[in-house]
Amino acid sequence: MKHLTQAEEEVMQYLWQLEKAYVRELLEAFPEPRPAYNTVSTMVRILEQKGFVGHEAFGKSHRYYPLVSKEKYRSFAANDLVGKYFEGSLPQLVSHLAQKQTFSTQELDALLQQLEQLKKQTP
Repeated sequence: MKHLTQAEEEVMQYLWQLEKAYVRELLEAFPEPRPAYNTVSTMVRILEQKGFVGHEAFGKSHRYYPLVSKEKYRSFAANDLVGKYFEGSLPQLVSHLAQKQTFSTQELDALLQQLEQLKKQTP
């Protein structure tokens, strides 16, 4: 899987949310000030070339849809982050975030509960 630029990820976020959309519908999902129509159209075509987006043709119009799920890209990006910056170690990532006080006590408790559930499910 290829990495997406920040702008490409933003377009994908809206497309994942909408599930299927024409360029105009994607454009309307952006907050003001919106990018130009041609900018979004170009981004969608780049995403299509990268294999992230497919389309259905309706005459001269195209309705686009994601070929890569949000979950699949999320897993790819998370694994890449852990691999690049934390030597492939999830404990290093969590330790870093906890030390920087990124998590509230409630979030840490929820994380511990999720880890305990995963531990019970793992043979």
